[in-house]
Amino acid sequence: MTSSSAITATFCATLVDEWIRCGVEHAVVAPGSRSTPMALAIAARIELTLHVFHDERSASFAALGIGLSSKSGRSMPAILLCTSGTAAVEFHAAVVEAHYASVPMLVCTADRPPELQGVGAPQTIDQQNLYGASTRLFVDAGVADDSEKDNWRQLAQEVLSASIQTDAGPVHLNLPFREPLIGVAEALPAGINLLVASSFDEPQIVSQDLILKFADACALEQGVIVAGNGIDSPQMVLELAQRLQWPVFADSRSGCRVDTGNAFGATVVGNADILLRDTTTAKSFTPQVILRFGEPPVSKVVNTWLRESNCTYLAVSDTLQLIDPDRIVNEHVVAQASQVCESLKALAKPNPATAWITNWSKLQSVCSSVLETMWIDSSELTEPAVARTVLEALPVNTNLVLSSSMPVRDVEWFSAPRTGVRVLSNRGVNGIDGVVSTAVGVAAQSGQITVLLIGDIALLHDTNGLLNLKHRKVDLKIVVIDNKGGGIFSFLPQSSTLDPQRFEQLFGTPHDVDINQLVQAHGLPCTTVKTVAQLKDALSRIGTSVIVVNTVRRQNIVDHDLVYAAVAKAFTAE
Repeated sequence: MTSSSAITATFCATLVDEWIRCGVEHAVVAPGSRSTPMALAIAARIELTLHVFHDERSASFAALGIGLSSKSGRSMPAILLCTSGTAAVEFHAAVVEAHYASVPMLVCTADRPPELQGVGAPQTIDQQNLYGASTRLFVDAGVADDSEKDNWRQLAQEVLSASIQTDAGPVHLNLPFREPLIGVAEALPAGINLLVASSFDEPQIVSQDLILKFADACALEQGVIVAGNGIDSPQMVLELAQRLQWPVFADSRSGCRVDTGNAFGATVVGNADILLRDTTTAKSFTPQVILRFGEPPVSKVVNTWLRESNCTYLAVSDTLQLIDPDRIVNEHVVAQASQVCESLKALAKPNPATAWITNWSKLQSVCSSVLETMWIDSSELTEPAVARTVLEALPVNTNLVLSSSMPVRDVEWFSAPRTGVRVLSNRGVNGIDGVVSTAVGVAAQSGQITVLLIGDIALLHDTNGLLNLKHRKVDLKIVVIDNKGGGIFSFLPQSSTLDPQRFEQLFGTPHDVDINQLVQAHGLPCTTVKTVAQLKDALSRIGTSVIVVNTVRRQNIVDHDLVYAAVAKAFTAE
């Protein structure tokens, strides 16, 4: 008679084997006792890259980073495993981010068996639908029963499929285990047909009527393409822009922010936020149609201008969830950008070059010239200078992970166009938690040099992401802007309307943490840089390290305003 521990071990080994057959390559495990059967099944497979994190919250964001990084190709989640009780609760923030950002994640929570539920057993909570509406699928597998072994592989495929289909996201598989928890797996059930298909494998069926509406709109002269995060083929978007003679407002995460002298002939507007802060420019250029691929840009200035244009607004995204907080999108197509671009290129006639595209090109050229001369190697680092320098200094085939709050905004506003760097950020719900761990996950999945640009408060939110970082096989540079508090709040009305002491108490939230000592406690190299040249040098070194830039929050407002004023002055001189 087969023992219960052997059945459990065989069940877990079967799930893991099936996930590997379907293409899963990474597993993130937070240590615990009740999860032992699945942890052993994962660790036994050399095909999986195993990442162990002491802290469940950190583990979950690392799994998020792995899923985020994998979205450029066949999208595969990491297996994420924890023990029962509050350990599973620690996953919740990352699950919510994965839900709203449509990032695949395979969440496995160990649980107590039914007889230990509701009787005060330790480390036991109600884990049924623990993450609510934030998962694509919840399944309680029940205690493993070998009479059901012919369904185990189907279960594995079912939960994986739900994670990677058109509306990708997290799934939750709850796994009640009885003691004894250590067993030896017996022969696994035979393999079944691989039915798992990624949303990238099959094009979506797009309404021909909608495509014709889009094609009619493309005949208008004064159009703008907004390129956001979530574009599968930046090249095809740029080729369409060139055909239509429309400018491309390119978010830093879009892959479309290439030099204006690009081979596709498109006019790329990389600093739209700065251009549209000039009221004359903003009022003088009103589009007749907006065609957005992917998510909206980060910039509030750009989004306000788009909203106030009161024109036809068309959106294309590869997820069912339309991001439209201003409720201004007239038509939404769920498809890959490449699919829609191909259809439109076949239907839309080439537009001639007009003053519309010429003037946008001239505005971007003037802005670029000003920004290029503002910071040289000997310049002292400001926060805008850090954002521009980091992106400029990175080698090709590099990842740049941006924390929410100021880093993602500063890179969008001030960085120069370039190719060869993939920009990533947690913008599903725009939180600053788990950012260090997300970057670790990105670096682990990609195997490429990865740089994280983060503020001091966001770093302190996720210091456990530094645990054992020196032992992980990644090359991760963490650039920390340390302004002793929450820098973004200095740009908000609270800063000028509240008593300074009250503002500092509730929003500035100063701290006395010595970032250098904190980093050194984790055994990581740490250096403080003060100039552009020093930052470039620190970024060029091999291996994981932390680079600290000290700034002053109130001076940062002045530094931003100096850039806007310089660009506005250059526009006036034209």
